[in-house]
Amino acid sequence: MAIFKAAAVQMRSGKEPERNARDFEALVREAAGLGATYVQTPEMTGAIVGDKDARAAAFTSEDRDLIVASGRKLAAELGIHLHVGSTAIVRADGKLANRAFLFGPDGGTLAAYDKIHMFDVDLDNGESWRESSAYEPGTEAVVADTALAKIGFAICYDLRFPQLFRAEALAGAELLTVPAAFTRQTGLAHWHPLLRARAIENGAFVIASAQGGKHEDGRETFGHSLIIDPWGRILAEATHDEPGVIIAEIDTQHSADARKKIPNLKNAREFNVSLHGAGQGALRGAAS
Repeated sequence: MAIFKAAAVQMRSGKEPERNARDFEALVREAAGLGATYVQTPEMTGAIVGDKDARAAAFTSEDRDLIVASGRKLAAELGIHLHVGSTAIVRADGKLANRAFLFGPDGGTLAAYDKIHMFDVDLDNGESWRESSAYEPGTEAVVADTALAKIGFAICYDLRFPQLFRAEALAGAELLTVPAAFTRQTGLAHWHPLLRARAIENGAFVIASAQGGKHEDGRETFGHSLIIDPWGRILAEATHDEPGVIIAEIDTQHSADARKKIPNLKNAREFNVSLHGAGQGALRGAAS
């Protein structure tokens, strides 16, 4: 069990990786200055770019990426666990990955995770998103066993797939992470209840660093970065969409205590689903 200070960094990333990298460094240094030994940044820390041609100009391979290089350096210099919530990486096959990185206090890569669930939705305010048209989805859930905690990874839209978080909790994750760029519309409706639910149902801390405000490419994100304990209590919140840092103490014993009080991870049972009534008849008819 470990006790440490964790920070969630809220950003408003634009189109230019160089400027975003400067903002990233300043906010990470601020978090470390407040005593955080785990620092998380939002989804798309490196750049938020809607246009296809602009994405091609802004993004590069992992070994040449500015945020990756800066993250390694900062983690080593500050002696922290630095979780880059995600940045766009050009894979060896030329496709883009929405990839998270966790760098250790020596600057080494402890884990990387590619976002599994693509945000392909049409909202009732006219917004339409097709993340799968630009990014290749990941295929593997990731839990990193670190000196601070066992950390489970997710990114933004992954939040709506509770089976991912349950699998990570069953693998031992005490801290679940959801760096995000939630739209304002969906954030207003679902951000707080979904994050609290993931904490409660898994008896785990949840840290969710967010993008916030009006971005250069026209999109608007919700902000309201959160740190939540395993009982569903909000320990820290950015109650706005402006860039900044929030911080809270994490005691992983609280995860063990919550799971002891409500042992739903142990009590879960396998079951089958059977369809009854009119729907069942329709299926019979189609099969006959």
